[in-house]
Amino acid sequence: MSTALAHLPSFRVTQPGPPPASDEGAQLDRALKDYLAHLSVERGLSANTVAAYRRDLVRYGAYLASAGRPGLAGVTEADVTGFVESVRRGADGGRPLSPSSTARALAAVRGWHKFAQAEGLAVDDPSAEVRAPTLLRRLPHALSVDDVAGLLDAAGAGDGPLPLRDRALLELLYATGARISEIVGLDVDGVSDSAAVRLLGKGSKERVVPVGSFARDALEAYLVRARPALVAAGRATPALFLNTRGARMSRQTAWAALQSAAARAGLKEHVSPHTLRHSFATHLLSGGADVRVVQELLGHASVTTTQIYTMVTPDALREVYAAAHPRAR
Repeated sequence: MSTALAHLPSFRVTQPGPPPASDEGAQLDRALKDYLAHLSVERGLSANTVAAYRRDLVRYGAYLASAGRPGLAGVTEADVTGFVESVRRGADGGRPLSPSSTARALAAVRGWHKFAQAEGLAVDDPSAEVRAPTLLRRLPHALSVDDVAGLLDAAGAGDGPLPLRDRALLELLYATGARISEIVGLDVDGVSDSAAVRLLGKGSKERVVPVGSFARDALEAYLVRARPALVAAGRATPALFLNTRGARMSRQTAWAALQSAAARAGLKEHVSPHTLRHSFATHLLSGGADVRVVQELLGHASVTTTQIYTMVTPDALREVYAAAHPRAR
């Protein structure tokens, strides 16, 4: 059995050996373990993904058991709808879920019911028509161009190899719109062509992203004047960005470097590595870049994900209204 399934909790306390037929929830236990084994072994999902499904479905199974459903065959659409409402409000005794977490739980439930139908454990899929709560689309938070410039200047302030490293790191993040994991995962040969970098994104999908002159200059300064001193503290490594021990820089160290630069720049708002990714996309589109091009640069599988950056902000609406409407003033 997969490691992810080894400590699967039951919906109830049982004694060793097969549970009695009258024990409500026994069939649900077996059905859930079969489904999680299917996800782990046949579909090859990661242990973390299987654990996330397990958490949601254990809660769903407990809800069904309390409603007197011994197996998935007797579940109705009303049961699924009731569960969604229950977890949204926390009425089942668990913590209330946000709309996005509720939608995730419903997705897990749908997968389980679809599996049960395919395996002949149920005739119908009662979850097929149940709708998740409407999710409000929030605009990604982006810094202004001036704030980005102040942040990058602050990263390079000071003496020694670390300011050069941090300036190159943040310049490259903003220049490419890369995820932090993609940047810290770079090797030196990944930037051998100074005009572009090869990034390995989700699903091991590679993409080539151009690099502007500011990032190229910062990267060259780091490679010539800082990286040799850092690599001398450890063993030879192909990693591009190094920590003070000469090993590959971690995401946590990169995060700390960004936070330190944001504090020195006097930025009051929360800044994360993804903020620079959002800023990259927002500034490109504001400058007239095509959304399909930005999609490729970000490594999004679907243009729908990229299109959220095209949403007009309330401030932009007010500015256009004030400038264009004849009676706005």
